[in-house]
Amino acid sequence: MVNRMILNETSYFGKGAIEEVPVEFKKRNFKKAIVITDKELIQFGVATKVTDLLDKAGINYTVHDGIVPNPTIQNVKDGVVAVKEAGADCIIAIGGGSPIDTAKAIGIIVTNPEFADVRSLEGVADTKQPCLPILAVPTTSGTAAEVTINYVITDEENQRKFVCVDPHDIPIAAFVDSDMMMGMPKSLAAATGMDAMTHAIEGFITKGAWEMTDMLHLKAIEIIGRSLRASVNGDETGREAMALGQYIAGMGFSNVGLGLVHGMAHPLSAWYNIPHGVACASLLPTVMKYNKAFTGEKYREIAEALKIEGAETMMIEEARDAACEAIDRLSRDVGIPATISELGVKAEDLQKIAEDAFKDVCTPGNPRDTSVEEIIGLYQSLM
Repeated sequence: MVNRMILNETSYFGKGAIEEVPVEFKKRNFKKAIVITDKELIQFGVATKVTDLLDKAGINYTVHDGIVPNPTIQNVKDGVVAVKEAGADCIIAIGGGSPIDTAKAIGIIVTNPEFADVRSLEGVADTKQPCLPILAVPTTSGTAAEVTINYVITDEENQRKFVCVDPHDIPIAAFVDSDMMMGMPKSLAAATGMDAMTHAIEGFITKGAWEMTDMLHLKAIEIIGRSLRASVNGDETGREAMALGQYIAGMGFSNVGLGLVHGMAHPLSAWYNIPHGVACASLLPTVMKYNKAFTGEKYREIAEALKIEGAETMMIEEARDAACEAIDRLSRDVGIPATISELGVKAEDLQKIAEDAFKDVCTPGNPRDTSVEEIIGLYQSLM
């Protein structure tokens, strides 16, 4: 079997990494950038940390800040227009998953105009050209959009999210600077951090997992498990560790896929506009328990990565339960809602939501094959 690994050409890590943005811009002989971000990151002076550096370096750029959480087809279309009007030859994407995901879709359409119908990008689109070059600056510790070949767009008209997988969309450079993440409120640090843990665990147990990605996911689980609580409390060391942990998880899952947590989370976000990280975090402990009998020795390895005492000598059922309980406890400790009804989910919608989850591109990667009926039962258990 042939396994493929696709990663960024270049990535910078640590405090001050954003200072390399103008260096990379000039080194690559770009002429004009479009900064894609959201209004809050401009308002609260986060994105301006980067634009100030661009100003200082005399770099020509324009700003497009119309991106919303759970970015929409219209967001992508507006961004394509903005890029063309600006005459930009590169994108600087600043934000969490939403701005970076949107930048990927925009960049793909600009260089592959035959995919101007955004829905045509769903799944594995047969694009021919690399997207407009993207320099990605993450501001949250969770999505790893800066290192993945995936992005997710919301189809508001049809009340669904769709996942796009395209090796041509990966940012050419990433700047993982913990200073850009220090402004996250506790709730966002918790949600994005648990999203990163979901990436690591689902990537580790997905059907496509193999030795190299296992190595990455186990290290990510270890880093996130010991750092997330401190990160949520605003600890600088914790935030820096989470910045690295979420990136490592992205290196893995981008190349092997995810599972049922993401399959079930996507329709929750599409139906109720629930932040993606919150949706994943609320589902993870329950879906872990659902999957545990289908994971061989992998939950023991998760327990060991989480430094659970005695995990290496426990009976396998005990080790699986210990891993599930540790993730459940972590989720509670960082304030993730215990039920999806708290997030606005309605019982009368569960049939249709479960049908959407079953059809989601992430669901087939789950280690346990599922059905619409079983997915309904999982949602009901969380109401």
